[in-house]
Amino acid sequence: SSPDESEDQDLISGFLRIVDKVWVLSVALFLDSSSVVEWTQSLEDNPHRPIDHQLSYETEWDMINAVSFRRKVHAHGDGGSNHTNDRNKWAFSFNVCDLRSITVKCEGWSYITFRLKDGTALPAIHFHQGGSTAFLDSLRKSVQINESPDDESVLIVSTYCKTFSQSFENLLDDTNYGLVQVCDLHCESIISLSNQKFKKDPYTTTLGGFSKVTNYLFDAFRAPELECHQRPAEEVADLLGELIPGLEINQQEEPGFEVITRLDLGPRPEVQRRGPVTMEEWAKYQDSEGRITNVPHLKDLIFKGGLCHAVRREAWKFLLSYFSWNSTHEERKLLQKRKTDEYFIMKLQWKSVSEEQERRNSRLRDYRSLIEKDVNRTDRNNKFYEGLDNPGLILLHDILMTYCMYDFDLGYVQGMSDLLSPILFVMENEVDAFWCFVSFMDEMHENFEEQMQGMKTQLIQLSTLLRLLDLAFWNYLEAQDSGYLYFCFRWLLIRFKRELQFQDVLRLWEVMWTRLPCQNFHLLVCCAILDSEKQKIMDRKYGFNEILKHINELSMKLDIEEILSKSEAICMQIKNCKVCPKHDYELIHFNQGLDVSTFPNGAAIPSKANMSDGLPCETVALLNVIRHTI
Repeated sequence: SSPDESEDQDLISGFLRIVDKVWVLSVALFLDSSSVVEWTQSLEDNPHRPIDHQLSYETEWDMINAVSFRRKVHAHGDGGSNHTNDRNKWAFSFNVCDLRSITVKCEGWSYITFRLKDGTALPAIHFHQGGSTAFLDSLRKSVQINESPDDESVLIVSTYCKTFSQSFENLLDDTNYGLVQVCDLHCESIISLSNQKFKKDPYTTTLGGFSKVTNYLFDAFRAPELECHQRPAEEVADLLGELIPGLEINQQEEPGFEVITRLDLGPRPEVQRRGPVTMEEWAKYQDSEGRITNVPHLKDLIFKGGLCHAVRREAWKFLLSYFSWNSTHEERKLLQKRKTDEYFIMKLQWKSVSEEQERRNSRLRDYRSLIEKDVNRTDRNNKFYEGLDNPGLILLHDILMTYCMYDFDLGYVQGMSDLLSPILFVMENEVDAFWCFVSFMDEMHENFEEQMQGMKTQLIQLSTLLRLLDLAFWNYLEAQDSGYLYFCFRWLLIRFKRELQFQDVLRLWEVMWTRLPCQNFHLLVCCAILDSEKQKIMDRKYGFNEILKHINELSMKLDIEEILSKSEAICMQIKNCKVCPKHDYELIHFNQGLDVSTFPNGAAIPSKANMSDGLPCETVALLNVIRHTI
């Protein structure tokens, strides 16, 4: 119902959704609104397709190409930066934790009213087609709902999940099997982080379970209220340490090893950023045949300000190495024709599998099931993907299924849909999005492999870098059993995709894809975020559980421009550090990353015999990783 009595229409159509954003449960009312793009169906469904599409490379593949794009014109010209501001003024969203009661009444049809803990009563939601019971049943899976003793039409909501708390208390005491079980907040299943499942799907077991823990860890690890003690942080840290085997970066150094001492890195310079590269600026860097000229300077402009949305569709293909910077227009057309054929041949492979065949292919069934589940909850608040039966979701699904044909060994692992979604949003083309995604996955591949070597290496590098930049803060985290930096796991795994607003993710990724000013710029982004939060963490004397909870709650609250400026300033501060002689850098080679396998346990600090000018070789190597492209 419209709360405004002056409205001519007293009922507003829309749909109600239970939203799980980074495992924080909320209820949202989405009102009917236009999509970002207009979708058209396959040629046989739409014989009057525009001429330009009929002449495209994909025409001959229409038998398996079900969706195409036709972009809507935006008044602002940026193709999407204002999408989130177009909602009707009566739309609402609230955290389930803030819900006090639900009033259910029936006057020909059912309608419900939400009342929040602060006394706010939201507009009534009418279910003319039924569905109120199904909605309440879904909500009951995650919260406790009981009838009020005073009014049977009022349901009292309690968000305390007894099962969730008990599962931790019982299983953390189980020393026989070494399992951790997390009560799924969707109540779809109980996830067991066993060795077998870890090897099969490291993302589900480690990130999936861990990210669900972080929001509620403080309460989950607290003993019942009648008991006056809390589970020791050391015990929790030891438990989490088992989630990524081999990542023991904070154990006591062996005899003969030396701890890094405090270093004076000098003042941190001021950094100025610029506006995004415009279409006019981009055009100036192309010659008459389409080759990109003065690439280093163009990359520097992109690093300093990003790209306006109108440029992204073309520029990202170069940044992701789908197009060569030195290629001509004609060469790129030939490449797209060849890549279109390659893509649809692979797509046809899984499209042509019959139901009978799939019943005998458990691996393909598992991939399909996991992809369908993830696609249906990927960026559904973005207009590009929102709504029921959105064709954008079909493209997400098809590209991910085709990637399973491209990379049989890896297939699909949860989290990959997060990496594809922004690319498809920008490309608005199935084939181009796929090949750009392939290039991105070449960089991110190790994050999703069974052994998770990429994640181990990055967490070790990040810990070493933080120890170099801010020894006092690193010591504080170590004292709170947080030196593992597990709270940065999701940041690194999917490159801050769930920490930033969607448009900010686009900006961060294109800046990182310039590979400036260093290959491991994403580690400096982590350090910049931690640098902004360290004072609050230390002043409030946060312990292990509070640190996890605080970091997780930063999601969607970060300022991307502030982060990028601080990250660059930290990089320049390291670049200007004079503590390492030139010959030491040349000895380790600027173009080589950190090889943690040469150190005991992949983490310990080399002995004094291998140190130069007071710095251990590990630190020198990390400095090289950061400095070598400056």
